[in-house]
Amino acid sequence: MTPRIVVLGGAGEGLLDRLRAVRADGDVPLVGNDRWPAAQWKAVRELAASAPVPAQAGWATLTSGTSGSPRIVLRSAASWEHSFAAVSALLAPPGQPGIAEPEAAQRILLPSPPASSLTLFSLAHALAGGPRPVLPGDGDRCRATALHGTPQALSAALAADDLPHLRTALIGGSRLPAGLRAAAEARGIRVISYYGAAELSFVAVDTGDGLRAFPGVALEVRAGELWVRSPFTALACLGGAGPARRDGQWMTVGDLATLQDGVLAVHGRADAAILTASATVIPDEVEEGLRELPGIADALVVGLPADGIGALVAAMIEVEPGAAPPTARRLRTMARASFASSHRPRLWFEGPLPRTVTGKPARAEALRRMRAGEVRRCA
Repeated sequence: MTPRIVVLGGAGEGLLDRLRAVRADGDVPLVGNDRWPAAQWKAVRELAASAPVPAQAGWATLTSGTSGSPRIVLRSAASWEHSFAAVSALLAPPGQPGIAEPEAAQRILLPSPPASSLTLFSLAHALAGGPRPVLPGDGDRCRATALHGTPQALSAALAADDLPHLRTALIGGSRLPAGLRAAAEARGIRVISYYGAAELSFVAVDTGDGLRAFPGVALEVRAGELWVRSPFTALACLGGAGPARRDGQWMTVGDLATLQDGVLAVHGRADAAILTASATVIPDEVEEGLRELPGIADALVVGLPADGIGALVAAMIEVEPGAAPPTARRLRTMARASFASSHRPRLWFEGPLPRTVTGKPARAEALRRMRAGEVRRCA
């Protein structure tokens, strides 16, 4: 019998039971976001019904990729199950490396909505005997021993200071600032960050000494582009292949990277690069530098089209809580000491960064807001 994609709402109790029931029927669950407008729900349901579903499919997640157009990523149940043992080892309590804590004693906080692949992975893990999930609004929040989310989620958890039993944080979705890792570790929280993608799942993990291949994954850099050979990759995508390409057993999503002595450095998507005058600027690299500047909590960099030079490097920043909004003059002065001339932002904007459902900065939306004059420009 051919499976079908069953679109579920993410709110309310009993989500695990609903996921279990869909899987037991041989169908493929896809969890939506209850904040979506009706038109988006309609579009997702139409996309879910638009093509035959591979017989091996067990889970479906949504991703907007770099284009902003939603796509449904289909994967087999095994593609996640094969990584559960490695993830359980990473989540083991400090001082007990490689030993998974009993399910009854381990609760994992999942701050991102169930529509995100980060959260859905942990829900699938729970169905297979992994840590008990704690979703937003659950009364068990204060009993969480682990967290799986984005850097923004970890920062919010540290600021709230209401997780007395938190000992481990598994952080993905975007680059983890070094200062945030240090702040968590100062509170006795072991931080494991990782790089992955909706189409690839886990690719590399960093326990404090740099990104190294996730167990079972082989890495190769070809002409500056990262390729992965892994048992965790997706089956197919509905709504277009997006950036994913295959070459036999190898797969890429177009991320630029370097690999030296087993340590991976990821520089962002090739199609996000900004061509300005005679230089090519990778937004991730500038964003990482901006986050290290005093008073800046987070940053997002895009290219604003400009006649004659291609694009101007533009930055949108979030200031740290309690910090005064910086002036453009001060930002330019700080940037001059940190970046080459070609990589310095020429335009500065300040305000809450637009984010995806997982909490990752959304560059396409930021660019739209800048061009529409919907965000404050620093003077």
